[in-house]
Order: sequence, then C-alpha cells, then structure tokens
Amino acid sequence: MHIIIRPTADEVAVAAADIVVPHIRRGATLGLATGSTPVATYQELIRRHDAGEVSFADCRAFLLDEYIGLAPEHEQSYHHTIRHEFTAHIDIDDALVASPDGMAADPHAAADTYEHAIVNAGGIGVQLLGVGTNGHIGFNEPGTALTMPTHVTTLHPQTIADNARFFDTAEDVPVHVLTQGLGTIRRAGHLVLLATGQHKAAAVACLAEGPLTTMCPASVLQLHNNVTVIVDEAAASGLKNLEYYRFAEANPLKV
Repeated sequence: MHIIIRPTADEVAVAAADIVVPHIRRGATLGLATGSTPVATYQELIRRHDAGEVSFADCRAFLLDEYIGLAPEHEQSYHHTIRHEFTAHIDIDDALVASPDGMAADPHAAADTYEHAIVNAGGIGVQLLGVGTNGHIGFNEPGTALTMPTHVTTLHPQTIADNARFFDTAEDVPVHVLTQGLGTIRRAGHLVLLATGQHKAAAVACLAEGPLTTMCPASVLQLHNNVTVIVDEAAASGLKNLEYYRFAEANPLKV
C-alpha cells in the first residue's frame, strides 16, 4: 500500500489525477466513485481534458453503487450525479458510463447482471474509492464478507446520517442500495483511495494499519498488490507510521 500525504484537499486531487491520467491514456476501464471527496479530482481531470492534456474517448466506466428506488434522472441518483459532476464534461461516450439499475424489479438479479457486465468488459483498470467514517468502501458496510460480488445491501444508520446532507431530510435517504462488492473491488487493477478531513482520520488509520476485519471493510485493501491511498494532513493524523510514510515517499527507488 503506497500512502501519499498532501497538505490540502486540492493537492490530494492533483496527486490523484497524476496517477489516473496514465490509465486514461491507455484507454482503461474506469471505476468511478461518487460522494464529496472525489469531486475535486474530477474537476482536475476536467481541467486537464479542457486543456487538451487528456482524452477519455477510448475509456468506459462503471460506477461503484446506486440507490435502490431512485430513478436515473433523480438529482441524487449516482447515475445523475456522476454525469453532473464529471462525465458530461469530458469526451467519454455516455452509453459506456454504466451504473447498477436501482429501478430494477429484481434488484438481486440486477446485481448479478452488473457483476457480469464488469467481468465481460475485462474488469476495471483503475478504481477510484472514498472511505466512509465507519470504514465502508462503495456501500460495503461493516460486517460485509470480504469476497462479496456486486450485491444488494442495507445502509448502516451512520451512512444514512452522513448522506442526509444531500437530501432534504435523513428520512429521504434510501435505505437499500446496489454496490460493487469487496470481491469485485479487489479484482480492479489499481485501487486509488482518497480521503480528506479530520473526520476521516480514524477510518484511514483503520484501513491502513488496523487488522484485516469485516468491521472495517476498507481494510480489505491490505490484500491488494496495487493500492495508492492519497490523504491530506488532517486525514493522515491518526496514522501511527506517519514518519515512515513520509520518508518512503521522499525516497523512491530510482531505476
């Protein structure tokens, strides 16, 4: 696990874009996260696209998750959100930006369909991730099996409370979701997790230095051989091995 620490959230976004752009230039399949943390990274990628530095024309994308019961055009659906915040502003084919079907009559069948679509596309090349305050990635809540494929799940009350800021009231937050599973996420070629703010410090410490446990789903990243965690100073503040991470980044192997 390569941990990069930057002074500010804006610098986290620049570092993330630096890592993702080479994948984009190779026409990689992108795994896209929603939520507030990745927005600055998407803005930086849009800026580079507008400057003619990178094209997404050869890429396709899969979203991490979707609320059950929200139509694609609902402003809080992730189908809508990712287009509003990112993909409508770049040259990716909209038909190749896929998300789980939150309106499916059979959500469990929709989860299986989405899992097969990712596999049939050759898997995800680079997956952007955030982390919840309770250690979830995607919507894999504490207690989720570490090998799960895309599945239907119930949101933790903490996640509902965290996401209530996007809705009029907490009661408006859907309780059930479709999400790529921890097993699905682990199959991506390169995992890039972003975290900013003091409120993410405990989760970052848990995923990077805590035991591998279903109670911190993000700790499953410890089993992956190509993970980059990019955090600001506030989110890094709970790390016990902080001095080593700074030393390792300042002294890369020169080949």
